[in-house]
Amino acid sequence: MTKILLVEDDPDVATMIGTALKEQRIELDAVADGDKGFEYVCQGHYDVIILDWHVPGLSGVEICRRFREMQGTTPILMLTGKTHPKEIEQGLDAGADDYLKKPFIMSELLARLRALSRRSGTSVSSVLTIANIELDPGKHKVTKDGREVHLLPKDFSLLEFFMRNPDQIFSAETLLRRVWDLDADASTESLRTAVSRIRKVIDSSVDEGDSLIENVRRVGYRLKPQ
Repeated sequence: MTKILLVEDDPDVATMIGTALKEQRIELDAVADGDKGFEYVCQGHYDVIILDWHVPGLSGVEICRRFREMQGTTPILMLTGKTHPKEIEQGLDAGADDYLKKPFIMSELLARLRALSRRSGTSVSSVLTIANIELDPGKHKVTKDGREVHLLPKDFSLLEFFMRNPDQIFSAETLLRRVWDLDADASTESLRTAVSRIRKVIDSSVDEGDSLIENVRRVGYRLKPQ
């Protein structure tokens, strides 16, 4: 499933985009300020990033520039009310792949997102590997020692998030926000249950201390580096 990050502080625009993407079965993370948006950019993996030029905190242009300086390659679409060629040039020079002027027609936004997500296709479908576990996001497939194993959809998303961010500790609140989003069943108990199910599938030992997913006491969880 295509996954998009939206950094936009106008709630009406964010709601409009969110509704349209949901109808297209596109997963969306939406944040309203640049500082939080940059955190998502650094910690998540997206097919396309949509940045509003003017948001509280870091501007969309600054987020874009910093991400490119980190060698980030995810396609970026800049939303802007600016029309002067020099200002548009500034956004493109910062590393944006495309821009769309406000107000915009939703069908045009969707068309641009399709084009940009095709551009990111090879990196999105690349296989992730940790120890004897391989996860293919494009095929939605997990293998252990070369043999396919099965995970529930939410467990798959949680494992994918861990494998994209190895050796980073995430609090329960962060994991629920990033993986469960606004699901009604989001709770610390549902997170613990999901981690337990994943461990039963991917671990070679029933000993929690030997698990690939480490419970860092009073802090959160992390996927151990190998």
